[in-house]
Amino acid sequence: VQLQASGGGLVQVGSSLRLSCRLSELSTDDYAIGWFHQVPGEGREALGCISLLDGSTYYVDSANSRFTISTDIRKTTVYLQMNNLKTEDAAVYHCAAGTFCSSLGTPTALHSWGPGTQVTVSS
Repeated sequence: VQLQASGGGLVQVGSSLRLSCRLSELSTDDYAIGWFHQVPGEGREALGCISLLDGSTYYVDSANSRFTISTDIRKTTVYLQMNNLKTEDAAVYHCAAGTFCSSLGTPTALHSWGPGTQVTVSS
């Protein structure tokens, strides 16, 4: 599978932003897509996961209700809708493919990552 995240940019506190993760060359091992973010100097942190089988979504406990993951009807693009952005949301956002979504909100057996997209939030 090939993944390409896009949609990042510079926004103001309180704004909304929708990131896209375009999917191509999906295989039978690619049933789950997860979103992660990474702040400079820290590791990647999972936000949530969507099942490409039935569209179910699972969110990490630490992720807040301002984030929503969805997919288009053809399942060629996975979205991360972020509302009421805060300065602490500034990070590089990545999408990744795995086999299934765990109930903890992360894809299992992660095997493919796409390049990230930078989100900067100004106060």
